[in-house]
Amino acid sequence: SVSNAKDMIFGIVVSEWNSTVTDALLKGAVETLKKHGAKEENIKITRVPGSFELIFAANQMANYEEVEAIIVLGCVIKGETPHFDYICMGVTQEIARLNADNDIPVIYGLITADTLEQALDRCGGKHGNKGVECAVAAIKMITLFGE
Repeated sequence: SVSNAKDMIFGIVVSEWNSTVTDALLKGAVETLKKHGAKEENIKITRVPGSFELIFAANQMANYEEVEAIIVLGCVIKGETPHFDYICMGVTQEIARLNADNDIPVIYGLITADTLEQALDRCGGKHGNKGVECAVAAIKMITLFGE
């Protein structure tokens, strides 16, 4: 079960790249947080150009914003970029490092897909919405480890 989020403060960092996908992830995350009681003013959203910029923005948010968990949302599609593997590995490793180095959970919501169709399946399609999953994870992590 998921706790009431009415007194929790969330940060969301979302990439503008592949905005069809990331907008759907963001919508899923925000709707889920609100469904569990989060107040609009306690959901701080930062938009960045691409997936690599998610790392810097999440780190800034962890260090300078009053948030209890950060949800990172992005989408990288293999066919679009020759450096797909480097971006995916780099972002994944740095999100892991942020979790190890900070006192705030950083929830991983990067969709890595071979095709746009696969990505769409994961942002409200047949495989659900990763943004919803990330919001639930953020609430659970604050409940487990919050002060």
